Amino acid sequence: MKRPLLLLLVIVFQLLQTLQAQNDLASSADPLTGTSNSRWMLGPYACVPFGMVQLGPDNQSTGWMNGYEYSISNVTGFSHIHAWTMGGLMIMPAAQDLTIKDGAVDSPYRGAQSGYHSRVVKETEKASPGYYSVDLYDAFMKAEMTATTRCGFFRFTAQKDYDYRVLIDLAFPSEYNFKLDSAMITKVSDTGIEGFAKCHVGTWNQYTLFFVVRFDKPFSSFNGWSKEVISTAVTRIDGKEDAGAFVTWHAKKGESLLVQTGISLVDIEGARLNLKTEMDPFSWNFDAAAASARNQWNNLFSHIQVDGGSDLNRRKFYTNLYRSYCAKQTWNDVDGRYCDPKEDIRQLPKGTSIYGGDAFWNSFWNLNSLWAIVSPDILNNWVVTQLELFKSTGWTSNGPTGLEMSGIMEVSHEIALMVGAWQKGIRNYDPETMYQAIKHTVDYQGGRLTPYSGPAGNAFQNIYKKLGYVPYEVGPACQTLDYAFNDYCVAQMANALGKKADYEFYLKRSENWRNLFHPDLKWSVPRDSMGKWLPDYSPFSAKYWIEGNGWEYSFYVPQNVPGLVEAMGKDLFNKRLVEGFEKSRQYNFAAHALDRTEGQTAEFYVNHGNEVNMQAAWLFNYSGKPWLTQKYVREIMNSYYGSDPYHGWEGDEDEGQMGAWFVMSAMGLFSMDGGTTADPAFDLSTPLFDKITIKLDDKYYGGKTFIIETRNLSDDSFYIQSATLNGHKLDKLKLRFADILKGGTLVIETSDKPAGK
Repeated sequence: MKRPLLLLLVIVFQLLQTLQAQNDLASSADPLTGTSNSRWMLGPYACVPFGMVQLGPDNQSTGWMNGYEYSISNVTGFSHIHAWTMGGLMIMPAAQDLTIKDGAVDSPYRGAQSGYHSRVVKETEKASPGYYSVDLYDAFMKAEMTATTRCGFFRFTAQKDYDYRVLIDLAFPSEYNFKLDSAMITKVSDTGIEGFAKCHVGTWNQYTLFFVVRFDKPFSSFNGWSKEVISTAVTRIDGKEDAGAFVTWHAKKGESLLVQTGISLVDIEGARLNLKTEMDPFSWNFDAAAASARNQWNNLFSHIQVDGGSDLNRRKFYTNLYRSYCAKQTWNDVDGRYCDPKEDIRQLPKGTSIYGGDAFWNSFWNLNSLWAIVSPDILNNWVVTQLELFKSTGWTSNGPTGLEMSGIMEVSHEIALMVGAWQKGIRNYDPETMYQAIKHTVDYQGGRLTPYSGPAGNAFQNIYKKLGYVPYEVGPACQTLDYAFNDYCVAQMANALGKKADYEFYLKRSENWRNLFHPDLKWSVPRDSMGKWLPDYSPFSAKYWIEGNGWEYSFYVPQNVPGLVEAMGKDLFNKRLVEGFEKSRQYNFAAHALDRTEGQTAEFYVNHGNEVNMQAAWLFNYSGKPWLTQKYVREIMNSYYGSDPYHGWEGDEDEGQMGAWFVMSAMGLFSMDGGTTADPAFDLSTPLFDKITIKLDDKYYGGKTFIIETRNLSDDSFYIQSATLNGHKLDKLKLRFADILKGGTLVIETSDKPAGK
């Protein structure tokens, strides 16, 4: 072969490799990152974006942050639901002596006494978006799994000729210890099983999981258990507290058993329809189903393409983008039916979905805006979810886990999500209904929603309305700050709809944060119902705050940072912030490395490991020292965020906000007020990459492209010297959301010296 032709072929091959890498962005996302310090909702699960099914390994006992722990080299089983406070349907192949107990995961294999869990061959463990696999040492089996939105797909491959079992367990350890009230599992054929598990968590979350399981070949026998009683060769198992089933089959070495599952929170017909609709197109082709799941992630990731920068930062970027979509769930069936908080079956408008998960606690800073940029349809569905809940219960929900009201984090930040969606042009719902829903929350006293559900609304709204703050002997002082931000968001929506009187009323009430701002101490200080300040106050006390302290909450006025800077004094504001960052550096800006301490007291300065003050590094943009924002934002991205199982983040990743902080900050963007104003804008800092290409949604934004270029960027050269938008110099470090939607190019020039210092 002539040399020029050979050279041409090499170039073509390299270009094809580059193109393949660009199209397979999922290869840069690692679901195992951070899984040695993670929550039940964030393991290395096979799932698609916003999947009802998050199919993957569990290996811990019940307790806070339990579920999957990377450093434990065994697996109890593979369960389908890893939602906040919810679990369900564990499946596990077994080869050891018959046992119906999952066993203590920290005990070595000693036969039946140790339970059906298996040690794993750790070096075989693999996880990627939409896929998980591991070799089960004691089960003589390779386990692979993938998922659709509502279905799971297993491939169990035998590693020796043996008599195997597949167990279906309906009561097993989880983070919040769901209880099994009643269950039934029925053999419907030699290849099919159906059933339900009625569960509850605490006094407020009740749900019934309906499931269908089908096998690609007949099993030899159907058996099961209820509590301690094992029944063999039966057709049905009934039980409560502890119940399950197991089937048997003989396999030769290398032979695979394929298992498909469909689940529903509505009824068994829903589970059947979900399975038929989502799994039948693949027949029994496991690889095709896994490829489909990966393609869904690639399609989502393709909306943001990064170039330049390090491979490490690229992996961190797409891993955190993955985390922003993998931990919340779709709760309606394929036909649009869902179960509301009162357990009534309802029908969604065509083309919409209903979601659930943990709280929207301060998600307005990053996660809401990320959804708006990458997947506006998801953000629209979140608003639809809230309006559906308002229609059926009279309230929106700050954390609709399984669509039950939870009252989690005691603040209604769903208001910021809804208003921010409207202001960004995401509007496939009735605005008047939306306004009435959010206004109801800030006008009326919250309380427990019955039957079968937890708190709705704001617990101290009436007292707040009367006094202008929440007294510390009544409730957490930070409720004043959060309620004031709620008022600000409602005011912005009132303004958008031309409700001038409401706008002025709620805007004035949004300044209630000042009622806690001590004029001499210049800190936010709790007050009692008589108006007296808390004596001998320390800003590092966490006693009257939620998962934070007075130091952190004193910087929390997202609706009026300029007013806060003025009240504290610019010099004191900057001095305190700098001191906080400098003293927090040695802890990677996290109060507790594992965040497993009782109550998350957070007696600390800057704590990026919880959501209270994740805006801290961006505040310097408002106090005349933007170069410090550029410095500390970059330092948090470098040190707080990691890229391996033991260091992903140093705290409590609440279903995407922490991941979204990295993604948005890596693009140099931050939304201080959640984009809730009539003209939403981002604060700017230095991106992590030379070029970021944002491909905007066709349906909502016309499919335009917005590019962010950073010139002269390096580890030392990251201070912004100038920023130009489509050739026009920006006079301040702000970027309007509307300018992104128009398409175009933002060019940021950097150097190794701060500008204007």
